[in-house]
Amino acid sequence: MSLAHPDTHPDAQQHLTTQAIELSMAAPQVVAQRLTRMAMAGINPSQGDHDELMLMGSEKLLAFQQSWVAMWNQAWHAQVALAESLTRGSLALASGHNAHGDHPAQVLMQMPTAAAKVLSAGLAPVHDQTMANARRLSAAGA
Repeated sequence: MSLAHPDTHPDAQQHLTTQAIELSMAAPQVVAQRLTRMAMAGINPSQGDHDELMLMGSEKLLAFQQSWVAMWNQAWHAQVALAESLTRGSLALASGHNAHGDHPAQVLMQMPTAAAKVLSAGLAPVHDQTMANARRLSAAGA
């Protein structure tokens, strides 16, 4: 029984932890580089500075929207899998058969993993954009 969309990482909690650690290291770097750029530009930013500030705002809106869609999609797949498994297990138990992996208690034990996959799906767009910005801004500053 799987409560996840088939494209998700096999070890959801480890993947979520890795995303969070990488994000916690890259985000301050991106913020520092952008704040430094703003401070250096002063009251007369160049076109490149202006473009970077506009990009900063638009990418946040896009990542927020992508995160919500990804979380909704992952939660939908988890809920469908949960409903199917609970139905199979309940029908098997009601008819006197062995529920195997669809026993309701076993199904509910998968909920923390399903929740981690939902969170990981939501964090992915923010993580990906932040990591890309860290690489881009580091290369530009080098």
